[in-house]
Amino acid sequence: MPPATLSATSAEGRTQPRGNSLAVLLLAISAFVIVTTEFIIVGLLPSLSRDLGISIAAAGQLVTLFAFTVMLAGPFLTAMLSHFERKRLFVVILLIFAGANALAAAAPNIWILGFARFLPALALPVFWGTASETAGALAGPEKSGKAVANVYLGISGAMVLGIPLGTLASDAFGWRGTFWGLSGLSLLMGVALFLVMPTLAKPARVRLAEQAKILKDPYFLGNVVLSVVVFTAMFTAYTYLADTLQQIAHIPAAQVGWWLMGFGIVGLGGNWLGGQFVSKGPLLVTAIAALVLAVGMAATTLLAGSPVWLGVALAVWGVANTALYPICQVRVMQSASHAQALAGTLNVSMANAGIGLGAIIGGAIITHLGLASVGYVAAGIALVAVVLSALVFRLKTRAAA
Repeated sequence: MPPATLSATSAEGRTQPRGNSLAVLLLAISAFVIVTTEFIIVGLLPSLSRDLGISIAAAGQLVTLFAFTVMLAGPFLTAMLSHFERKRLFVVILLIFAGANALAAAAPNIWILGFARFLPALALPVFWGTASETAGALAGPEKSGKAVANVYLGISGAMVLGIPLGTLASDAFGWRGTFWGLSGLSLLMGVALFLVMPTLAKPARVRLAEQAKILKDPYFLGNVVLSVVVFTAMFTAYTYLADTLQQIAHIPAAQVGWWLMGFGIVGLGGNWLGGQFVSKGPLLVTAIAALVLAVGMAATTLLAGSPVWLGVALAVWGVANTALYPICQVRVMQSASHAQALAGTLNVSMANAGIGLGAIIGGAIITHLGLASVGYVAAGIALVAVVLSALVFRLKTRAAA
């Protein structure tokens, strides 16, 4: 993925005024819609599994399918398409999301639904890998940092609010209605970007082989593996949180969405904390956040019988959970000696590997040990991340020596 060297030009090649705030805003909203499409499925799992007549563990593999597709296709497709003109690229991606969500809404069985989830999973990492740099190019040098932050806020917001929004929408409109809504929003954003966003100069091709040299660095690879473990811990429990609230905490189905919404809102505070403290030492902050995550996930199951203490446990979990998003992204990018853009894309792919593994592990735990054990197993994986943080730090000191 090339560095952010784009410039805004008209179709005739004339330079457009920088600071196109409306185009950046639309890009941030598009990021929210696109990433929400990935995470919203978690909130739909209980109703989806009932409607299609499959187990919750089997439905959870839709999360694995999406995540593993992003993991495998992300770096390759982003590198292959990164030189395409951005406006056309984003419009095509949003049209793919519109069609795929419509297919999901109409899916008669799990196989068609799986295919409908596979298609947008191919396109998501391409958008994620290029949207931030495009926003910076649209805004210009003086406002690029704020523009990139706005796009990342759309992504982070979707991560923590996509699941509760999906749960609430499912209660109101059914899971099929939720996918129809996402289809309409994707189409709307595609049309809006087509009408508002200026045509951008095509980025120059950058050989992937040159950027891929970071894969020979043990310290970088250690940080990537750490991200996999962190996200595995997070999504072993998070994938089945809606079901945990219903079955273990006995929260009425109509109220689960509001509990998840609170989890997400608190999590946005964690996103801010992660961004504030990651500069203090990415590995140290990762270890602290993973430890807090372990406490929150275990306590949620342990304290499920008390609504007040359950709320406290979920707040602890939510803050640590969302703080780890920017912490892991910054940590991996800083560990790269060069090609930080590729490093960021690889982190996204490996995070999705962890999401997929978490869904598999959580589903297996439910099948063999029961839903009540999921939080404790997830906490154990988070403690592995704490230990791994120390081991990766040793790689750093060894490299420095």
